[in-house]
Amino acid sequence: MTERKQQTTKAGSKTTTKRTATTKKAKTESPTRKRKAATTKAASSRSSATTATRKGKTTRRAATPKPASMPAAPTPPRRLSAWARRLLTVAIILAFGVGFYVLCIRPYAYRWKPCYGFEGYGVCLPSGYTVHGLDLSHYQGDVDWTSLATHHDSRFPLRFVFIKATEGATHTDPRFDENFDSARRHGFVRGAYHYFIPQTDPVKQALHFINTVKLEDGDLPPVLDVETTGKRPTEQLQEAVKVWMDTIEAHYGVKPILYTSYKFKRRYLDTPEINRFPYWIAHYYVDSVSYQGNWAFWQHTDVGRVDGIDEKVDLNVFNGTMEQLLRLTVSLEADSADDGQ
Repeated sequence: MTERKQQTTKAGSKTTTKRTATTKKAKTESPTRKRKAATTKAASSRSSATTATRKGKTTRRAATPKPASMPAAPTPPRRLSAWARRLLTVAIILAFGVGFYVLCIRPYAYRWKPCYGFEGYGVCLPSGYTVHGLDLSHYQGDVDWTSLATHHDSRFPLRFVFIKATEGATHTDPRFDENFDSARRHGFVRGAYHYFIPQTDPVKQALHFINTVKLEDGDLPPVLDVETTGKRPTEQLQEAVKVWMDTIEAHYGVKPILYTSYKFKRRYLDTPEINRFPYWIAHYYVDSVSYQGNWAFWQHTDVGRVDGIDEKVDLNVFNGTMEQLLRLTVSLEADSADDGQ
């Protein structure tokens, strides 16, 4: 037993010695391993940081590629000097004032001018004319012909009336029949007019008027109202107007009347073939007619006021006496007698 104890003691002593040696060796190697581990970790961190930096640079380069060449910065606009801005402001104000006067004031200045003639029907009537009349269409609405007829005995008697009958090749004024019949019953010298559409066949337009308007003795000749070119060349417009006039003259046996404005007549319809027809001139807000040729009627305003019509109405004068007006009217009985002979 003693030997076993001794052997055990020796074995334990050896084991203890080995553990001590292992412990010392581990203590000796531990700082070294720590230093190596720290070195390895630091290197790994630097490698990751480098990789991340490279990726970041790569990403930034991909997101915002550097242009090959930068465009030149635009030159800032030059600002006007103070005096130039004031001058430009004055010029704009003057241009606006002139345009406003030409377009809005000048055409209607006659309304505010002193009336040196006679005032009647809400306007200044042209002086030197004794035969007055009006023209109307469905735009004037319902006409009280009894009240309108009271102007036969007024200071400036209304003697004649032109009434819209047709337009183009198919349209008929919805109030024509009523107005045309009422005008004759109430003692007016009546006439009918056709509104011309340049793009439509003039023969068809003339036939439409003929089929609509049945003139009687004492009626005024038919009227052709021409106000637009319809974008047709001047020569074609003139030819179309002449065709309508010739067709109407052949049917009724009387020269029709041409109605158009002063400027339109001079620009588009001033030809010898058209000038042989009586002319009804539309020329507003002037004291007298400046047209140099012959004319029969003058529409001098579009803002007249008369009893029996609620709306504003066109007023006209005849260039002659009442006897001359009656001689201008159609005489179907005389034409029939001539045809019988």
